[in-house]
Amino acid sequence: MQAMVLRAPRQPLEATEIPVPVAGPGQVLLKVRACAVCRTDLHVVDGELSEPNLPLIPGHEIVGVVVARGPGAERFQLGERVGVPWLGVTCGQCDFCRSGRENLCDQPKFTGYSLDGGYTEYTVADERFCFSLPEAYSDAEAAPLLCAGLIGYRSFARTGDAKRIGIFGFGAAAHIITQVARFQGREIYAFTRPGDRGGQQFALEMGAVWAGDSHTSPPQNLDAAIIFAPAGELVPAALKVVRKGGLVVCGGIHMSDLPSFPYQLLWEERAVCSIANLTRRDGEELFALARKMQVRTMVQTFPLKAANEALERLRAGKIKGAAVLIP
Repeated sequence: MQAMVLRAPRQPLEATEIPVPVAGPGQVLLKVRACAVCRTDLHVVDGELSEPNLPLIPGHEIVGVVVARGPGAERFQLGERVGVPWLGVTCGQCDFCRSGRENLCDQPKFTGYSLDGGYTEYTVADERFCFSLPEAYSDAEAAPLLCAGLIGYRSFARTGDAKRIGIFGFGAAAHIITQVARFQGREIYAFTRPGDRGGQQFALEMGAVWAGDSHTSPPQNLDAAIIFAPAGELVPAALKVVRKGGLVVCGGIHMSDLPSFPYQLLWEERAVCSIANLTRRDGEELFALARKMQVRTMVQTFPLKAANEALERLRAGKIKGAAVLIP
């Protein structure tokens, strides 16, 4: 089978012929139909996440069909379509796993980072961490829900009942969560890179009530803000636009260093927090919501061999919605 393989950080992925993997105990073998390209993949390729299991097949937003089952794997039938997310397996024994916080597991394994992912034709996955997918979505449309959707949803949920929410970085996660917010009667204020008129228009098309660049102020103070862009300087920018008692949620797995900023920005009970990984409950809630409200995912597809091109377009901010690889 063909796979796109990362052999060293900061190097292009190599198209490589490798054997089809074999499903082990509790695993399913999937024929990959689609794999979305995530900014986390860029962090892995660029060496900003420093412990990849090299050589590595990236990709953690996988849609595939079960073609074989390992010993003891009975959850899914042959031919059934499933999704594979970033959280590949957890220990199930640590304090975090036992208290319903498996996203903070002490010994996790992550798809496309510590486990081979979906930039390939076939992959294996632990069936306990796979999801059944809504039938209304095509393979390409379903793929972004498996990380952009899940991390976006977890970040959004952290804002509680905030009515007016700012989003910094309007990409794959933001365009999904904006629709959820609108469905729930909330308002999204979108912040993009300076000069990104196309991104601002995209945000408005997806349901944002206002869009501007990260150097401008919205028409009113916000109850909360979510930062999806990996730029630490956006934290004080977000604090400036949230009201007293407001929350700033950092939704990425990696961010550049935060600059120093005056305590006055944090005072009056403003708060900053991060979001880490996902839980299976997050997935169950998101997919139930997606079935109910028909979240639209905007995708640009690429053949598997064009994975490097898709990554570069994502890096340059030239993807509208989400990039998806089709083997």
